[in-house]
Amino acid sequence: MKTVSDYFGSLVFDDRAMKDYLSPEVYKSLKKTIDQGAVLDSSMANAVASSMKEWALSKGATHYTHWFQPLTGVTAEKHDSFITPSPDGGVLMEFSGKELIKGEPDASSFPSGGLRATFEARGYTAWDPTSYAFIKGKTLCIPTAFCSYTGESLDKKTPLLRSMEALNKQALRILKLFGNTKTKHVTSSVGSEQEYFLITKEMYDCRPDLIYTGRTLFGAKPPKGQEMNDHYFGAIKPKVAAFMDDLDEELWKLGILAKTEHNEVAPAQHELAPIYTTTNIAVDNNQLTMEIMKQVASRHGLVCLLHEKPFEGINGSGKHNNWSISTDTGINLLSPGETPDENAQFLLFLCAVIKAVDDYQDLLRISVASAGNDHRLGAHEAPPAVISMFLGDELDAVLEAIEKDKPYAGTEKSIMKLGVDVLPKFSRDTTDRNRTSPFAFTGNKFEFRMLGSADSVACCNIMLNASVAESLKIYADRLENSKDFETDLHNMIRKTIKDHRKIIFNGNGYDDAWIKEATEMRGLLNLRTTADALPHYTDKKNVDMLTSHGIFTEAEIKSRRDSLLENYCNTLIIEVNTMLRMTKRNILPAIETFSADLANSINLKKSANAKLKCKYEQDTLNILSDYTDKIYDLTADLESALSKLSVLTDDVIKESAYIRDEILSIMAELRKVVDSSEEITAKKYWPYPSYADILFSVK
Repeated sequence: MKTVSDYFGSLVFDDRAMKDYLSPEVYKSLKKTIDQGAVLDSSMANAVASSMKEWALSKGATHYTHWFQPLTGVTAEKHDSFITPSPDGGVLMEFSGKELIKGEPDASSFPSGGLRATFEARGYTAWDPTSYAFIKGKTLCIPTAFCSYTGESLDKKTPLLRSMEALNKQALRILKLFGNTKTKHVTSSVGSEQEYFLITKEMYDCRPDLIYTGRTLFGAKPPKGQEMNDHYFGAIKPKVAAFMDDLDEELWKLGILAKTEHNEVAPAQHELAPIYTTTNIAVDNNQLTMEIMKQVASRHGLVCLLHEKPFEGINGSGKHNNWSISTDTGINLLSPGETPDENAQFLLFLCAVIKAVDDYQDLLRISVASAGNDHRLGAHEAPPAVISMFLGDELDAVLEAIEKDKPYAGTEKSIMKLGVDVLPKFSRDTTDRNRTSPFAFTGNKFEFRMLGSADSVACCNIMLNASVAESLKIYADRLENSKDFETDLHNMIRKTIKDHRKIIFNGNGYDDAWIKEATEMRGLLNLRTTADALPHYTDKKNVDMLTSHGIFTEAEIKSRRDSLLENYCNTLIIEVNTMLRMTKRNILPAIETFSADLANSINLKKSANAKLKCKYEQDTLNILSDYTDKIYDLTADLESALSKLSVLTDDVIKESAYIRDEILSIMAELRKVVDSSEEITAKKYWPYPSYADILFSVK
């Protein structure tokens, strides 16, 4: 019987495979690129391609593809076979260095935010050697960047790699000031926890809203939801456990470090968490994880829902981005050590993060902005749309002591005594966890909790890496010219704490009083919707910072703003059209059929006995008649509002604002009336499975 260690990474051209298939010279050159960011020696490309092909063929592969991440939020691939004709009428299996390094997909049909016209079709994919190639089905998948014919980035990988290099460059400057000359490379690392829902395929197929939009646009709350908290960390149902076992095996074959799995708060909701790895690889792995989740679910007669809010009134799904920065010598630069107050290097890196989060809170909010995530943020299951940081009692006390220039008293670790002799005693952490905070320090990393479950983790890590690189650059520029390093270092840390303390909040982020304090007293941004947030992408300070580090060009920034706003508008237009279709074709006719049967029942009963009041039938009929009139009027209002969008399509900012201000409120009101109708319409008449049917369908 094969163990996990026997097959882990078996479908990945990882370090083990490279050692087996590459010559020592080629292996050494490629490893230098992977580990230190050195320029790849192009003369090695043919040797790498040949070895990669032989490895892939040994795994049963027949095709290869450049696997990339366009601005759609999902991955893309175009498959080519290894075959080439041989003189004898057969075929040879060939794969060249040129084919490895560069591909040429059509770029015209991918979102570009106006960077490319439809007729400007040429685009290029370029091999990313820092992320391992892998086998999916019978195809060798080569992680690549994606750019236009004129060189603009059209993907999420390219700016991510740029941001990682910017962070590396500035962090090395800081480390050198502290006398560290051994470190050659600094990189960010990420662990992305993934939440999701599992429902039966049978239920999914009966809900056009789930099929077209990923979320239910109508649905009355079930009698039992998550009120009892009995699903959270509860015993995993056999069908779900079988799915999780299968999922683990598929992910482990791909070298994805899936570690933890459990039931989440809502019925039918679950979570998977991996072990940390380099940010670039973590992003690739999370994209693969979402894809594999859906494939494995299908094999088990299930559907995996990754929408941030598939069920109204039920907890939505997020993705927690655990982010840290480390050296190639194994030092975590965000680890406080036993005495954080004496660890000046840690304090400087911590201050760099504090400054970055405060200065670029709008970019962090933008990095998680989507129509789906708007339903989740601030809904008392996720952080609010206001960015703040949680540091915990110990670090907060350290910073307060520095700010007030007084000795740090220290925080004594207490022993947890549980009152039962057989239970072990253990030290309590010096700080609690805060699940209501958007950006919480959790020991030696920060947990960014605002991401939606369907988000690519590339976007937030681009902004984290870039904004922290900017803080480090400012510090390095000042300290490199210092004549009294220790004094200037102390003053800089102290000034950062004073200037940016407003971003630190250790309390309850779900409390409405915090939102008032944050916006009215602290002056923090509250960008509640995607339409509020995205226009800030092109604010001068953001453009200046992102372009100065080479993360984006100004044109690329504007293109991303427009592309994301287009996605927001298109998502909601699809939802409106789906609502209208469901309402007019199925919901109104169903209510009318039930109403007609109620009216017939009243007539039949009264014809038999004129004194009968038929109170249930008459009252229900009156209520439903009122509801049908309201539904009819609201669908007309929605159609009218939608028709007015056509004059705004040339200005995506105005279009998104119109949807936010005019259309969303009508959608919400229509849903409210339809859901009320569902509550009193006999079940056999209602055209769609209820929330109770869907959420408790997996046994």
